[in-house]
Amino acid sequence: MARRGEALREHILDTAKLAFLESGFERTSMDAIAARAETSKRSLYAHFPTKDALFLAVIERIRTLFGERMRTPAEYSEQPLEAIAQYCGRFVQLLRWSSVGRMLRLGIAEAERLPDLAAGLYDVLFEVTVQDLASHMGTALGLADDEANGVANELIGLAIHPELPRLLFGVDAFTDQTPELTLLAADVDLERMRRLLRIVVPSLSTT
Repeated sequence: MARRGEALREHILDTAKLAFLESGFERTSMDAIAARAETSKRSLYAHFPTKDALFLAVIERIRTLFGERMRTPAEYSEQPLEAIAQYCGRFVQLLRWSSVGRMLRLGIAEAERLPDLAAGLYDVLFEVTVQDLASHMGTALGLADDEANGVANELIGLAIHPELPRLLFGVDAFTDQTPELTLLAADVDLERMRRLLRIVVPSLSTT
């Protein structure tokens, strides 16, 4: 049965994301995406009039899917500090995933030519994560907005370093296996996340 309407739009976005990841933005043509999605160019352009518009829509889809996988900090534990540690751990776990990592590389590669698109991708993966963490810290720990934002930025920065640079430069390999939340404790050193939290906010105790 032929896809139509929203189903076709989502199929095009999923197909385009894979095409962009495999070939890069510049080398991926709208003709190739239409063929890969098994739809007509007319249908493709009816949904997305330009390749830039399509890439922006792909980023928005990533925002939704990434948000669903990250969830909110409060969903990880009833204990606020443990929720923070696990939330940071989940972020690291997702950054190791090849689907996310290749998209990061794509954003970096296109940053000079398409700064708005690259900035949008950065916002999806990093800014939203930090904002959600800061909001949780403000609500659960009573931190003022400025302090919560500072702590969230510092904690996320420490959590992903030096692992993310090593992944982006190919020193370590991304994993192709979908990162399951049930495997978080096995995949990520959560005790390190707890130590980092104690370092960033010495007045807090995760015990």
